[in-house]
Parts: sequence; structure tokens; C-alpha cells
Amino acid sequence: MKALYLFGILAASLALTDGVMFCYYESWAAYAPYGGEFHTNDIDPHLCTHLFYAFAGINPETYEVKILDPYTDLCIEGGLCGFENFTALKQENPDLKTLLSIGGWTEGSETYSTMAGDKGYREAFVASSVSLIQQYGFDGLDLDWEYPTQRGGVPEDKENFVTLLNELKAGLQEDGLLLTIAVSAGKYTIDESYDIPGISAVVDFVNLMTYDFHGSWEPFTHANSPLFAHPDDADHGLEFLNVDFAVQYWIDGGCPPVKLVMGIPVYGRTYTLEDPSQTGFFAPTSLPGIPGVYTNESGLMGYHELCFSQILSDEWVIVHDETMNEPYAYILSQNNLWVSYDDPDSVRLKAAYARDQGLAGCMVWSMDTDDFAGACGRPYDIINSITEEFHLKK
Repeated sequence: MKALYLFGILAASLALTDGVMFCYYESWAAYAPYGGEFHTNDIDPHLCTHLFYAFAGINPETYEVKILDPYTDLCIEGGLCGFENFTALKQENPDLKTLLSIGGWTEGSETYSTMAGDKGYREAFVASSVSLIQQYGFDGLDLDWEYPTQRGGVPEDKENFVTLLNELKAGLQEDGLLLTIAVSAGKYTIDESYDIPGISAVVDFVNLMTYDFHGSWEPFTHANSPLFAHPDDADHGLEFLNVDFAVQYWIDGGCPPVKLVMGIPVYGRTYTLEDPSQTGFFAPTSLPGIPGVYTNESGLMGYHELCFSQILSDEWVIVHDETMNEPYAYILSQNNLWVSYDDPDSVRLKAAYARDQGLAGCMVWSMDTDDFAGACGRPYDIINSITEEFHLKK
């Protein structure tokens, strides 16, 4: 199937000439060490069609929207004015849309579950969210609840999520504001968490988080965001953990392709090899890889960290496995570090896939881990490669 698809990319007509490029911005990138810090005023306003500011949260006492980092987000007390600078980017590009993303993994699920299950709490959340968006000039709201029914949620979340989205849409559409959601790409979470037809009928776009299929939480190496299954995945019960399966599952479940936006990671998942003689897929591991110098998170490296590290050291071994679409690399002199990631070539394959499936476009998490300074070549090589392949650029 994969070989036929890759041949099809070369032969396919370039019918789609439009689409969306969604880019998430991690506000905490402002705190990265020198060389990796990234502020709202560093954003190229012509790079993406829609920008997403991550994150706001929920006040667990009032269930109103909560500003999580006033210093980064606001101008008060010498703050960085993140919200205002972010939405002001539209002055340079009037076609740009900016959205405030609420939620994220760190926010958890329990507070969202409680809020969604109570009419009064929903009203407080909707009213405060719409007010905050209007105050700072955002063009819409992106809800990233990870995940309904999961992580302390309840079975009723599946139905309550649709109710919440309908009430949010009613509060937003009066001023023509957008409503998008970020959703899981895992089959079992999808089954438990989402009424796909119900939510698809309400929202403007569904942002499918087709990454983190594998990582250092597993005892073996694998691809972070495999476009298709590895030939040995079925033997390990992993045949559902790939981009193609997730996209088709959402479409078959009732999500119109024109509303589905396919996620592409701008980072790699890292591991520490147990046996340096085993360096391919399914090599045994027991620890995450050492932290990157900017992201400072074990088990993860931003693309900007990785590509520059590969320039600095000729000890990296970069492998393009013929059975997969994404590269992996390892450097034994750095604690047996192994990383699966996307490069400009692999994201072009993914963008072509999204285009050929008739999807709305692509989204990245996150723009601040792209090579924004051009240390490895042209600036924003990952995002530019995606947009070029999807034919967003005229």
C-alpha cells in the first residue's frame, strides 16, 4: 500500500491549490535559553494562515477561563504582552487569523469534565472565554481538552463535550469568531472520547494530533509520527498507531475531510539505547533520551536543536529506513541517544498525503521548535516545506 501511495504522489495532479496552515505557538518558548528563546514579535506573520496561542486554562474554582502566565501573556507589571503582540501580527498580514488555545496536556482533564457536566459552569466558561477573546482581538477559540472521558473524566464527557461545543459556538458565532478543537489520533481514545459526527457538525476545524504515537514510555524505539504502519507493527499490536489509520478513522467515523487538519510534529522523540549494537526500529530501550539544550525535556528534541546538533557533530548516523517515511538518527557518544523525527523530505510526504486525501490542510506543533533562525539552512524549513507541498503559496 505504501509503495503504491508513494508512486501516486509523483503522478497525482495538483488539483488542490488552497488550504490552511495552522501553527501552534508555545508561549513558554519565551523562557528558553539564549539561542532558543522565541517571542510573539519573532513570528513571521506571513508564514501560516492561522496562528494558535498556547495556552490558557480553566480556574478550578469558578470554571471561568484562566490566564496561566500573566507575565508572558499580558502587559501588566512589565510583562511581555504576548496576547497583544500576537493579535497585532494581523496589522502586517490582514488575512492572518489568530486563535487562543485553551487546555493542553498539562491542564489535565478533570476540571474540564466537571465544567462540561454542569450548565452553570459551562455558561461561566463560555462567557469568560468569549469575553477574553474579544478583549485581545483573537479571531476564535481552540479547545484542547486532553481528553473527554480520560485522565479522571467520566463517560458522560462524550455527550457533554458536544453540548459544550454547541454552547461555545453559539457564543462565538454572533461575532463571526472561529471554533476549532484539537483531538486525539489514538483509536481507543477516539472510541471513548468523541461523538465524531456530533462535534464535526459544530466546529469549524478539527485539528488531529497525529504525533506522539510512540516515545520513550515504550521499551523500544519507534517513529514519533509514522505516516503508515511499520511492517512489524501488527506483531506488536501497534497497527493502529500511525497517521494514515487515524485520518481514515476520523473520516470513516463521520468527520468531513474538509474540516480535518492533519498534525505534523516539529520535534523528535528520543530514547537511550540499551544495546549500542541494536540501532534500528524496535531496538530495546529503558530510558528517555537526554534533554535538548533549548526544550530541556527528557525524551524530546526540537527540530532546531536536532538539525544544529547534526551540523556540529559528524558522529550522528542518519538513517532513512526503506520501510518507513520518517528518518531516525543516533549518536552513541551522547549517552546512546536515538531519535525519531521529521525532516523537510518527510513532511513533504505528509503534506502531499493530506492534500491528496482532500483534507483542509496541515498544522504543526510547534512553530517555535522549527529552525526559525535558519541555523541549519533556510528559516522555518519544516513549515515552508509543508506549505510548498500543499500548494498554499501562490
